[in-house]
Amino acid sequence: MALNLESTAFKDMMLVLGAAGLVIPAFAALRISPVIGFILIGVAAGPFGLGQVPGLAWLQLSSPEALAAPAELGVALLLFALGLELSLDRIRTMRSLIFGLGSQQLLICAGLLVAGLLLLGEPLMAVLVIGGAMALSSTAVSLQLLSASGHINSQAGRKAVGVLLFQDLALAPMLLLIGAAGGGGSFGRSLAIGIAALIGIALFARHMVPPLFLQAARTRRSELFLAAALVVLIASAGTAALAGLSPAVGALMAGLMLSTSDYRRQIEAAVQPFEGLLLGVFLIWVGSGLDLAAIAADPWPVLAGTAAVLGVKAAAVYGLLRWRGTRRGVAGHVALLLASPSETSLIVLAAATTARLIGGHLAEMAVAVASLTLALAPLLGLAGARLEASAKEDREEPQADPATGQTVIIGFGRVGRLVAQMLDMHGQAWLAVDSDPDEVQRYRRAGKPVVYGDARRPELLDKLKLDQARAVVLTIDDMRMLDLLTKRIRERHPDLCIVARARDAQHAGTLYTAGATDAVPETVESSLQLAEAVLVDLGVPMGPVIASIHEKRDELRGQMKGSGSGPKRPPLRTLRR
Repeated sequence: MALNLESTAFKDMMLVLGAAGLVIPAFAALRISPVIGFILIGVAAGPFGLGQVPGLAWLQLSSPEALAAPAELGVALLLFALGLELSLDRIRTMRSLIFGLGSQQLLICAGLLVAGLLLLGEPLMAVLVIGGAMALSSTAVSLQLLSASGHINSQAGRKAVGVLLFQDLALAPMLLLIGAAGGGGSFGRSLAIGIAALIGIALFARHMVPPLFLQAARTRRSELFLAAALVVLIASAGTAALAGLSPAVGALMAGLMLSTSDYRRQIEAAVQPFEGLLLGVFLIWVGSGLDLAAIAADPWPVLAGTAAVLGVKAAAVYGLLRWRGTRRGVAGHVALLLASPSETSLIVLAAATTARLIGGHLAEMAVAVASLTLALAPLLGLAGARLEASAKEDREEPQADPATGQTVIIGFGRVGRLVAQMLDMHGQAWLAVDSDPDEVQRYRRAGKPVVYGDARRPELLDKLKLDQARAVVLTIDDMRMLDLLTKRIRERHPDLCIVARARDAQHAGTLYTAGATDAVPETVESSLQLAEAVLVDLGVPMGPVIASIHEKRDELRGQMKGSGSGPKRPPLRTLRR
């Protein structure tokens, strides 16, 4: 079938994909969240944008309403991935911060914003929705800033993460209540139907989905694994929609249930490329509904709303943290970091607009304020970090997250299992990744920290949090994949200790060139062990035999490193402990 290059659908698709291709790398280079870039693209391509300028009509979307379906899918994907990140172990570990500080922050900020809007004479239901939406903060922007500045495990980082995790958990009931309130019938009946639908999704995701992923994993084909993830996502979102809820709340519930699954990291890696693109479609759709000309004609309400939201949230968080005994610098850092609303604020506002709880000029103003404050989030986060750095207070050493500091073993065959046993013997934490789903299930049942993952997928490395690991051990058989993995990991993590299994001395030299800290060739080690056994059997004392074996091993390692042209790395014992 020939492609109709004159069709409006094709033109709209080219505009959206072209915008995504320009915005993501451009804003990444500037170290700015691409969220505001997508919104501005939507404004420019919307019915109130550049299409009004003579000669630029081709830059206008033919039908912004046609983006509604992919935009909804993008929101569902975002919340599905968000649910996968909310592991029950993480929630249990940080429960005092999440349910203590997190709940207090959300209730106080939402309460103050609601009270202020009521004084302006706005309708109660609209005020509750807008106050709750504006009380949320951007998880993506905040975590990016904390990680880049090295504060992720500091006191400020732990408090901010606790608050953000509670906000993510609160999304499900917020969207549930919005869906029930806009259901058109009895609120109690709509709420009961929504809760029943979420229970059904939870049971489906917990008991029926794992066999589906097991079969997909057995095929060793990444596209089938992605298809299985999309089936679960669409089924959960569709079930929520049938119950009168936002499809996003069904996707979030499915993600939460799969956060403890053996396949969690592989699912994250599978959906990640589509998550950012489809979320961009949602933000373009949101931006296309903004009439900046009308707002510019009377900008003071938007500017006043922006100042009020930022001021109220920052003051409330700062006061709450100081009341809980937090140091001034840390309290100021967290307050500025969490002052801006989130991309999830836009999701809540969109759900409320669909449910007809808000609309018209009020909805447009709320979206404009949320977008403008979100654009300021990176600047406020950086200002908060500088405020803490300049505070004349005793410094607190960053504390390690309980999940960090482990050794990641990629490949859990006979070699990987032996490495894990030796790590256990010396009390060292580890996490293993293997591509055999049946073996993963068997070891999980035995209580071993083994997860499913296909090392051929580069996205998997991002989900293993190697930046927080002490070392990575590569034990897979495929020589080409070993070389590629070593190179990828070294490029992304220059200081990480990488120990790789090599086929022979020549292959070890290749791995050293790729960036391995240590490469252990099977043929050399078996030869050394044979030599050790025969010398002992011949009556040579054990001490001199072991000394000579170690000397020979060091000599051969030096020769293998010298055979590679890559940079020489420090030996394992000199790396970070």
